[in-house]
Amino acid sequence: MVDVLPVAFRSVLPASTSQERERVSPKPSAVIVLSAGDGTRMKSSLNKALHRIGGRTLVGHAVAAAAGTGATHVAVVVRAQKEQVAEAARVVLPEVVVAEQDDVYGTGRAAECGLLALPDNLTGTVLVTTGDTPLLSSTTLLDLTAHHESTGSAVTVITGILPDATGYGRIVRGPSGDVEAIVEHKQATEEQRRITEFNSGLFAFDAGLLRDALAGLGVNAAAGEKYLTDVVEIAVAQGKRVQGYVLDDLWQTEGVNDKAQLARLGHELNRRTLDTLMREQGAIVIDPATTWVDVDVTVGRDTVIEPGCQLRGATTIGADCVIGPDSTIKDCEIRDGASVIRTHAELAVIGEKATVGPFAYLRPGSELGQGAKIGTYVETKNAQLGAGAKVPHLSYIGDATIGEGTNIGAASVTVNYDGVNKHRTTIGAHCRMGSDNMYVAPVTVGDGAGSGAGAIIRKDVPPGALAISVAPQRNIEGWVVDKRPGTRQAEAAEAAARHTDEASAEGRNDA
Repeated sequence: MVDVLPVAFRSVLPASTSQERERVSPKPSAVIVLSAGDGTRMKSSLNKALHRIGGRTLVGHAVAAAAGTGATHVAVVVRAQKEQVAEAARVVLPEVVVAEQDDVYGTGRAAECGLLALPDNLTGTVLVTTGDTPLLSSTTLLDLTAHHESTGSAVTVITGILPDATGYGRIVRGPSGDVEAIVEHKQATEEQRRITEFNSGLFAFDAGLLRDALAGLGVNAAAGEKYLTDVVEIAVAQGKRVQGYVLDDLWQTEGVNDKAQLARLGHELNRRTLDTLMREQGAIVIDPATTWVDVDVTVGRDTVIEPGCQLRGATTIGADCVIGPDSTIKDCEIRDGASVIRTHAELAVIGEKATVGPFAYLRPGSELGQGAKIGTYVETKNAQLGAGAKVPHLSYIGDATIGEGTNIGAASVTVNYDGVNKHRTTIGAHCRMGSDNMYVAPVTVGDGAGSGAGAIIRKDVPPGALAISVAPQRNIEGWVVDKRPGTRQAEAAEAAARHTDEASAEGRNDA
């Protein structure tokens, strides 16, 4: 038994390029993701596997890592809130095999249920992972598979080293460095508790061994569960090789057990995501501490992400853009050279060199053409703006089409709802529309038309026409003094009247 692992026993593969890895790394035959637990320590009505970091559920992260290995089969084992967990897995991998764990508890039974859902004649390497280790990567799983197969092992367990491994199962190695046992902390002797190498719960198995061992595995009398770690004992008893694959990146082995850990791992995942954006995609992140980006977001070269931004969902951002500060972008497409400042946008398309904000709200279905502009305090919904079209100020544009080069005056509204149905406004190309216009849909404004300030557009406007809504202005002299006596307004009016009278009198005297 060794309590400090010699360097010679560390299972670390040499670094390689992605092309080399694709060429030399064997793929597992199957990956089984265990996600059947209740997650009671989360103190939540939502199953632990359904909590999110980086825009993806925990089980989604686990399934994505499994799918990234290129395994022939990926299975997820469910029980608590099984329909929701299965659906979350299918969001990432529609063809995932869903296996339901029965009333027999434990990781051993969960793995057995997963294996039973796969073909009976399955051979090769089967990986078993957990649905609550969101930072585990496909690369690590491929490296684990390569090490497992190159050493001819029946079982390989991912392990880590901690100065104090209290609470973890300990890896007991023999003189050769092979694993002889995995001992839970409660059952460990004082000498075994001094071991710093711990069990991560992530394994590679020979498919045949795993199938036979699980079939013969009994339920632990004290706990009423089947333990996956007991497969190690069976393999050792049969004289088969069990290896430990030491992973230096312990974040990949850390599981989520409560909401504090969820936040901690979410923060680390975000740090890694931003690092990838900067190092591999060429983005410029001004303040990583205040920038949150989901794992499926892509950002083009030399795009600047200012402080206080959240990039969510399947957002794609082109090159040479400026995003933020203080913007939340979800499931949007932003093309090269666009600028999006202090904006909330969802399911929108922002064209090349278009500008948005500050303080804009783009709702689903908003589309801006090349060089278009949505300005300050403008809200859009299901609205399409042509190239160079502008809505600069204080407006609501919903269910509308605005042609190229058209300018919409400040404080304009497309009145799209009649109380029962939504209707569409269509404004043609190169129109010059006045401020404070109301477009009572359905209505169409032709190309090259214009409107006066305060116009209420109730009827279609022909191309090149000017639409005005002008009523004669009527001034009621003395109304304020008569109706609001004693107010500051009335005092100001009276003072102005006196000043006018005095000026008139002086003018007469001069004459």
